[in-house]
Amino acid sequence: MTSLTVRLTDAQAEHLALEAQKLGVTPEDLLRAAVIDLIEGRDEAFLSAARHVIEKNAELYQRLA
Repeated sequence: MTSLTVRLTDAQAEHLALEAQKLGVTPEDLLRAAVIDLIEGRDEAFLSAARHVIEKNAELYQRLA
């Protein structure tokens, strides 16, 4: 496993700590979850948008085939 250092302003770190406290997790766990969501969620967002376009234009695609 790789460790990274993230630099935040004092205000950002305080905000992160408050949000983590609201969720009952550590700031590190919240930051880890946010990064994982960012890097893994993009693929699902793209697939969802692609499905929507394909479904929306299905009739047009059939006529063009």
